[in-house]
Amino acid sequence: MSRVPDRAADAERSDISVLVVEDDPVAAAAHTLYVGREPGFRAVGTVHGCAEALRFLERARAAGRPVDLLLLDLYLPDGHGLQLCGTLRAAGHATDVIAVTSARDLAMVRRAVSAGVVQYLLKPFAAAALHDRLERYARYRDTLGRTGAATGQDEVDQALALLRMPERTALPKGLSAPTLDTVAGVLRAERTGLSAAAAGAAAGVSRITARRYLEHLVDTGLCVREPRYGTVGRPELCYRWTGGPDGPDVPGRP
Repeated sequence: MSRVPDRAADAERSDISVLVVEDDPVAAAAHTLYVGREPGFRAVGTVHGCAEALRFLERARAAGRPVDLLLLDLYLPDGHGLQLCGTLRAAGHATDVIAVTSARDLAMVRRAVSAGVVQYLLKPFAAAALHDRLERYARYRDTLGRTGAATGQDEVDQALALLRMPERTALPKGLSAPTLDTVAGVLRAERTGLSAAAAGAAAGVSRITARRYLEHLVDTGLCVREPRYGTVGRPELCYRWTGGPDGPDVPGRP
């Protein structure tokens, strides 16, 4: 009796498998959700430290289902993400790595490249930014996943360019990346939320300017807008960060 092909299982096996390695539960859940929404990708697990990630990868390889890609935070409770990269290479794992981190030190970026990190994505980011990196990674795999030899240098250069020259996700007109980072950092530092006036005062911008950046963070899913009720009068709108604690300018963050 012939077996009917399981098309769903075949499609699942052809998807790029992704392990999310992130110590903050909120950020881990968000990254896993983003991956799950990306066509051609499949989140196979979420772990919160280096040792747990290594165990997961070893089990997956032993089961004949090696993980294709890590979304890797660099600052983990039991070690540094780049140390994990070195351990994986020494153990023979071919898993690719996209670093998802707030570490902006250029020396760290150089170390990440040396450790084999294929993409470096700074927090905070919108879903569109991760979508861009994953889409480019998929195209890179498609280009270099074929058998045989490259037709020439141009083919190799084009494949690597997909990883090394990502398109910048455009901000709305009138918004700047440095001010966005400042406002996001102020909001992350005040976990209970801030009004536009309070956020503007802390960031050194006007209330109106702060509100524009806060509304952009709401639109990108990194914070929520909610009313705060006082003793008298109308409720005040406050903004509360929901994208995790590892963003820019957070006191005490390495």
